[in-house]
Amino acid sequence: MGEEATNVTQLLRAWSEGDSQALDELTPLVYRELHRRAHWHMSRERAGHTLQATALVNEIYVRMVDLRAVSWRDRAHFFAVASRLIRRVLIDAARAKGTLKRGANAAHVVLDEAMVSTEQGTDLVALDDALGVLAELDARKSRVVELRFFGGLGVEETAEILNVSPETVKRDWKLAKAWLRREMRVEG
Repeated sequence: MGEEATNVTQLLRAWSEGDSQALDELTPLVYRELHRRAHWHMSRERAGHTLQATALVNEIYVRMVDLRAVSWRDRAHFFAVASRLIRRVLIDAARAKGTLKRGANAAHVVLDEAMVSTEQGTDLVALDDALGVLAELDARKSRVVELRFFGGLGVEETAEILNVSPETVKRDWKLAKAWLRREMRVEG
């Protein structure tokens, strides 16, 4: 584990033990990475979208502060929780904007290994619905998608969080993407 990851882990643990100063020290260490992930998601939103990357990060922080009872294990655990919050904030925003109806000004996304592409997109609400179905069938594959797509985590980080091998993550990612594409085509 690198020095920064060790510092993040120590600060997370201190924060969970009630040290409010630890949060102040933690914020600059994780802000840039959260902002990068938020920016990636917001750059895929439709033109004129009102939620900005900074606002997304701020909303994540607000929701995380409410999670004081979490026993933070390490940096990877923090970003796993952040990925779930990013998903929730984006889906809540999409639903609030009336995008529940398929295609109505929906944010278009593609499940891509490099997480860069806007061709053949599907809306976030449809993705969230399909992930819910996938979670009922195979919770780990659903979690892999959430961590990799919404959280922007790499194969190694995802494997660490899920306590599986990187090969298992790669296999789950590939199968989950194929299943989601098929499921979303059927729904759409």
